[in-house]
Amino acid sequence: MEKNPFIAVEGPIGVGKTSLAKGVSEAFDFHLLKEIVEENPFLGKFYDDIEEWSFQTEMFFLCNRFKQLEDIEQLYLQHRKPVVADYHIFKNKIFAMRTLKDRHFQKYMQIFEILTKDMPSPNMVIYLKANLDTLLQRISLRGRDVEKNIDPNYLRQVSADYDVFMYQFQKLHPEIPVLTIDGDEIDFVNNREQLDTILRNVQDTFHKKEVKQ
Repeated sequence: MEKNPFIAVEGPIGVGKTSLAKGVSEAFDFHLLKEIVEENPFLGKFYDDIEEWSFQTEMFFLCNRFKQLEDIEQLYLQHRKPVVADYHIFKNKIFAMRTLKDRHFQKYMQIFEILTKDMPSPNMVIYLKANLDTLLQRISLRGRDVEKNIDPNYLRQVSADYDVFMYQFQKLHPEIPVLTIDGDEIDFVNNREQLDTILRNVQDTFHKKEVKQ
């Protein structure tokens, strides 16, 4: 693998980002950086009334993700391990574009651009995707109270937004490899062989990047 890589695992709500990031962490001895979710005091209110609570919710996530990702270099110095995160701060754009009103979105993006100007970029992105039924099933299984009122239509829209965003991301950042995994076809949580296949693909993707360099 490339020296000191930072891998970001991304995808819509409930797709299995944390489980896969944990698998990568354990397999390659990476430091696992987990997203702060349930600590967001606005999230439950957000799922009850998206329009009313979107700005507060997105600002909380932006500030916390910024602080966590800002510390990646320090994490390496402290633990002497590369980092795998179950998110990246670019996801904020996906949710902000979907939930914020125009006047709030413009203010939000001004703050976003300031905070992320020098943000470390991932060496690789693992993009997990799945259909609505799979996402709803997994959200139900993990049983987070804050997600009990999530609107399936909102979840469907966010999932579609991810597809568009990741397509554009690959066009704008061809230097960052994206490994796309179909969560409907692969159950890496309950099937060790399928997880091992993903881990081999992660290694292969890094090897190909090293060859190009």
